[in-house]
Parts: sequence; C-alpha cells; structure tokens
Amino acid sequence: MRIHRVSVNPDPYNTEPSPKKWEPKIRGTALSMAFTDSETGLEAKPLLRPKMPELDCVRGVAILAVLFYHGFASRQNVEVFAGASKLFVRSASLGWTGVNLFFALSGFLITGILLDGKHHPQYYRRFYLRRALRILPAYYGLLLLLALLGRYGLQGPTVSWAFLGLSVIYLANVTVLFGVPIQFGVLWSLAVEEHFYLIWPVIVRNVSRRKVGVLAVVIAVGATLARVVTWRLGYDYFALYTWLVADGLALGSLLAVLTRGPLGTRKGLKLISLAALLASALLIVPDLALHGPLAGGALHLTALNLLCTAMVGGALLLGTSGWSFLAEHRTLRFFGEISYGLYLLHMLVFNIFDNLQHEFFPHSSSFKGHFGVMVVRFLICGSLAIGSAFLSRRYFEEPFLRLKDRAVLPTPEVVREATAA
Repeated sequence: MRIHRVSVNPDPYNTEPSPKKWEPKIRGTALSMAFTDSETGLEAKPLLRPKMPELDCVRGVAILAVLFYHGFASRQNVEVFAGASKLFVRSASLGWTGVNLFFALSGFLITGILLDGKHHPQYYRRFYLRRALRILPAYYGLLLLLALLGRYGLQGPTVSWAFLGLSVIYLANVTVLFGVPIQFGVLWSLAVEEHFYLIWPVIVRNVSRRKVGVLAVVIAVGATLARVVTWRLGYDYFALYTWLVADGLALGSLLAVLTRGPLGTRKGLKLISLAALLASALLIVPDLALHGPLAGGALHLTALNLLCTAMVGGALLLGTSGWSFLAEHRTLRFFGEISYGLYLLHMLVFNIFDNLQHEFFPHSSSFKGHFGVMVVRFLICGSLAIGSAFLSRRYFEEPFLRLKDRAVLPTPEVVREATAA
C-alpha cells in the first residue's frame, strides 16, 4: 500500500479537476460564462475569475487616494493656498474616500469567497486561517513597531498602552468608548473589517444566497439610519463605529450576491452599476433643492458607498471587455499588491519624518501651509513608505501568504482514497 501526497487547491474559483470530493457550486454563474463584447466584437472574459487584475487596480487607486490625502490634505487648511496648489490640495482632500472604496471591494471579494466555498467541509478553518495569515503578521508587526518607536519617541506623540491593547483585539475604532483617544488613525478601518470577518462567515454559511443579499440590504439601510439618528441626537455621525460605517462592506457584499445570481451577466452587472450610480445621485439631489445637506449630510456617506460599489462593478465590466488593458495598468496593480503594507506603514513614516524635522530642524519651515515643503515631504516619505511596503510584502508577508495553500487539510474522503491507491 502506497500513500500519495494529495494536493488540495484552496482557491474557491478553481475549476481544474481535483481529487477532493468538494467542488465549489459556481456553475451557471458569471464565473463560467463567456460573453461577446458588443463594442469590440471580441469574446469577453467571464466576470469572476481566479485572478481579477482590474480589482488590483481598484485597490491601487484606493491606496494612492489615501496616501495623497495624508501627504497633502490631512491637518491642512485649504484656504491658505492659492491657484494650482489650492486646487491640488482640495483634490487631495477627497482622498479619505479611498477607505470607502476599500470597504466596497473587501465586501465584494470576501463575500464571493464565502459564497463559493460555503459547502466546503472545512469552511471555517479554511477561511479564518487564510485570513489570519494574510492580515495578522503585518498588523501585529505594526503594533510592535508602534510600541518600540513610542518608547524612544521616534514617531512623535506616544501611542498609549491602552490604545495598543484595544487595537490588539481589533477595537481601535471604538477606543473613545473606553476613554482612550484614537492615536494611530489608520487602524480604525482594519478593526471594522475584522468585525466583518468575524460575523459575516457565520451568516453566509447558515443562510441561503438570497437571504445573504437581504441581510446585506438590511445592514446598509440600518447603517444609514443609524447615521441619521446620530445626527438628529446631536452627535457626530462621522464617528468611526462599525455600526455607522458598515454599509460600505454591506453594499460590496450585495454586489457579490447579485453577480452569482440571475444578474450575473454583463447586462445584469451594467444594470446593477447604473442603479447604484442613480441611487447615489438621488441621495445628493435633495441638497440642491434645500440649498444645504439633507439630514446634515448623513446621507452623503451612503451616496459615496453606492458610488464605490458602482466603481467595483464598472471595473469588472471594463476588465472583462475588449478594453481590459485600460483596467490593468501595471503601476496601479503594483500599488494594489502592496496596498496592505503601504496602508499600515505610510502614516508611521510621515509621523517619524515630522518628529525628526521638529527635533533636529526646529527652525525649518513646517509643511503646514507651505506647498513646496509639502511636496518635498511627500516625495521623501512616500518613497520610503512605498519601499518599506514593497520589502514587507516580499520578505515578511509573502512567507505567510505561501502558507495559505497549506491552511486546508485533505478531507477524510480524500485521505481514504489516497491511502487505498
């Protein structure tokens, strides 16, 4: 009797023959359908594929928006600038919306993985181990860096042990409820996503695809209403609590559900994306009639999240058309691939630079209000952050990512077949 090594591919989109019993139930969806692009006459790719480079480009756009926001607009008064520099800083001030684009993209991708793999016998082990290997090493590495650099005062204001402790258990977005201010801003969104990872897989596993879609709508509407109520009560609806920002992830999840149903065609996705765009516009139009924001602007975030969802849908359409080269820009894909590390590290680099400048060059011009200094600061810090993120991806994150393929053990049926061969 010989025992053969059995290779189990953990990719839920993989349709190659495999010795394992379980196969993702994805036949008849947008994954297995090819289309002809009416504009180019060329055969279009299926909407859902193992690799979707256009979504790497979307991720690249999101991280660049955040990078430019923190490099040029964060902690700045736009009105002190004039001319082209004012226009540039004002444009960069919209970069915070990159986080909303991340949310829509994450909701779409994670829900797709969960739906396609919901019948896998190692559903939970498979998902949580792979997520842990992707997220936790770099995340906890950053927390360790914050602790060490704070001890030596290298990154400016010290990050308290209370904040680090709450961040360890992914409560960075609700620290103010414990009397602890948010002391390293980028961690809040990672906390929101982690709450999503903890709860959403259980829901997807135990209800039908249709009910997953209904729940996604309920969450999106609920988060919107929560912001309106928060505004009515006189509180800050821009607070970073999960229940106030969950609609971005929910709308991305809804897109994943719809593309795996009757609307999972190019025509269907066009309708979904156009509907999201129309709904986004309708939430803004009342402001024009009222000469001011409806509900204090609480609906603007909903409009933004709908727009981001439409952007994900539009990227899928473009990336699977005869014009796919427009959605596969190498530079954007590069930034998409290093986006996680760059998101974690870029503010740390900016903080260290500002602290060292203040320490050793106290009489030099501050970047605040000086566009030329801002450009030099951005070129130095941006380059260091990008280089650090690249090195982190290649030499720190990649070894853990390679372990993802070992996160799923062969099922008992596979082992029995292998040992009987």
